Amino acid sequence: MTELILTTYDWVPAMPRGFVRDLRIRWALEEAGLAYRVASVPFRDRGAAHLAHQPFWQVPWLTDGDLSVFESGAILLHLGAKSPALMPGDAEGRSLVTQWVFAALNSVEMASLPWALLRFGDRPVPEAMTRFLSLRLDRMEAVLAGVEWLPGGFSVADILMADVLRLVDRFDGLAGHPACKAYVARATARPAFQTALADQMAHFAAAD
Repeated sequence: MTELILTTYDWVPAMPRGFVRDLRIRWALEEAGLAYRVASVPFRDRGAAHLAHQPFWQVPWLTDGDLSVFESGAILLHLGAKSPALMPGDAEGRSLVTQWVFAALNSVEMASLPWALLRFGDRPVPEAMTRFLSLRLDRMEAVLAGVEWLPGGFSVADILMADVLRLVDRFDGLAGHPACKAYVARATARPAFQTALADQMAHFAAAD
């Protein structure tokens, strides 16, 4: 098996720690029990080598032998193909997981991230933006009220959706959506998440 290398920033400010998206990949790798190592690129001086792997100068990316994969959703699907702990091997199961990965990114995070960025900056949030997010959360509330995990069993879709909703919960945005809040609590109670979070926090703290 080729070596898996997860690349993230060498340091970030205190506020986004615990929410940088390499956490999603760390979490998946820990769930699957896949061996990996973490590499760093400078946060303050993003050069050509960074750009060669990530065209938006963001993180993370995953190197798997000669293959380099960027975007957290794409990396999670790549890892899902390596482990039944992350994605089922049958066509129907893969399809269910894939559709929820895209839903987390395109339907929920599209509404939640602009809202959260304004909250991070302690800036006023337009009413229309809050209403749009609430509509998305209402739909997720209906889905999560009747299931433990999205496609039936825990998968990369749950890693992604739980992380998206976790950022909303940071600012008490799930207060009116108890099923969503309980789902985040279940997901973040998993030992693999706790290990991933602790490792990310230690990684950035070491550079202070």
